Amino acid sequence: MSLVLFILSFTSVPFQVYYKMGTSTPKLGQQPDYIVVMGAGGMPGPGGLMRSYFASEAAKLYPDARIIIALPYDTNDFQNSDAWRMYKAIAAGEIDSARFLYEKKGTNTYTQACEIWKMLETDSEKSLLVVSSPEHIRRCVLTFKKCGFENVGGLPAFEASFSSNLLLTEKERKQTFKEIGRSVKVRYDMWNYLVLEIAVIREFTALGYYKLKGYI
Repeated sequence: MSLVLFILSFTSVPFQVYYKMGTSTPKLGQQPDYIVVMGAGGMPGPGGLMRSYFASEAAKLYPDARIIIALPYDTNDFQNSDAWRMYKAIAAGEIDSARFLYEKKGTNTYTQACEIWKMLETDSEKSLLVVSSPEHIRRCVLTFKKCGFENVGGLPAFEASFSSNLLLTEKERKQTFKEIGRSVKVRYDMWNYLVLEIAVIREFTALGYYKLKGYI
């Protein structure tokens, strides 16, 4: 298995699967009533900052939607919490603080969805736009629908690409065959794809577990 994953890391297959997981859920097709930002570990962190950026952009696009940050925190120390830092990152885009709500009890995707269902008084007609990492979007949407919400769409927080040509000298760009040590694929792409493979395998495992438990 390790050998197969290593070989695949030299191809675009890991990214294609990762991209498919982030874009396979149906679009919302209407103005969301709520933008739900799923917590992503510590803040600042790559996952949390990416989700915060996309949530802020969505909040500008849908000015009437309220924003729910789903991330546990100590109610006695909110201003030193990751939820507070995520709020600050989103609000930095000039988003009114009155639009924010917080779901602090859920400790995983399923319990967060259930708590938001209770928070919104089990109103199945409320439309949600869920912001999360690309590989996590499908499980989020399916879980919220299982909890009772009928109108749920996903907004995958994809990272922006970086031109690999900027990492090569002008002479190297013209060469057909490049030195192994200077190859961008070996220096960066392969390792990035190995990370994507781990994320995809983990998420497929989580989807299987959620299916067995009846969460999706």
